Amino acid sequence: MKTNSSSLLLRLTVALYSLVSYAFCLGSLAYAAGFIGNFVVPKSIDSTPTDSLGFALIINALLLSVFAVQHSVMARPFFKRWLTRFVPEPAERSTYVLMSSLALILLFWQWRPMGGVIWDIQNSVATGVLHGGFAFGWVLVVGATFLINHFDLFGLRQAWFFLRDRSYVPLQFMTPGPYRFVRHPMYVGLLFAFWCTPTMTVAHLFFALMTTAYILVGIQLEERGLVDALGQDYAEYRKRTPMLIPGGTNRSNKVRRDAGQVA
Repeated sequence: MKTNSSSLLLRLTVALYSLVSYAFCLGSLAYAAGFIGNFVVPKSIDSTPTDSLGFALIINALLLSVFAVQHSVMARPFFKRWLTRFVPEPAERSTYVLMSSLALILLFWQWRPMGGVIWDIQNSVATGVLHGGFAFGWVLVVGATFLINHFDLFGLRQAWFFLRDRSYVPLQFMTPGPYRFVRHPMYVGLLFAFWCTPTMTVAHLFFALMTTAYILVGIQLEERGLVDALGQDYAEYRKRTPMLIPGGTNRSNKVRRDAGQVA
């Protein structure tokens, strides 16, 4: 009886933990939209500068590096094996989600606006197009998660199986909707969100350049580390489907684990 009670308590704890991690993720993503788009949130990417340009560049580079390292290292198999020595395996994905959210919160909190305008588009039609591209990017990011399995991506499905005392069933490989045209639609959505702005400041340009570089490098690391996870099905999919640009040339020869997961 004691063993059964302990097992139930662990399963309930993991379920609660996954919900808390998911709540942090939703909050950080919502704040990210306001932060990048300069609306609603108290501190955005283009708030009033308070530091010298050099100091701001150093701090912002460190903040983005912290997020990039966390996001990539924690997604690697070797780190997952190490992490599950200390946390239950069904909580591993939720832990990744929580740490990613905390890294984002740190970035929002400590970000140093830098001022300076690279471009400032006043034409109402062009401004509307860019605002539409920004909104499209976020819709694509969120929508793509539901096309594969939103709840598995954010760790809730793993916790649900564990709560019901059932073995986890991995997702089957699928290429729904935009995954038929590009392998990484969520990354495409992020690029739209990062670059579509009628007013591009030094801070925003620095953020967009750094995150774009991370996306391009991160894709290679992800695919290199998971080259044999899906086998021939994904290898064929990868041959016929471009990485980011629909109809573009597909030059990569690596295989990634899941067409929809952001590592």
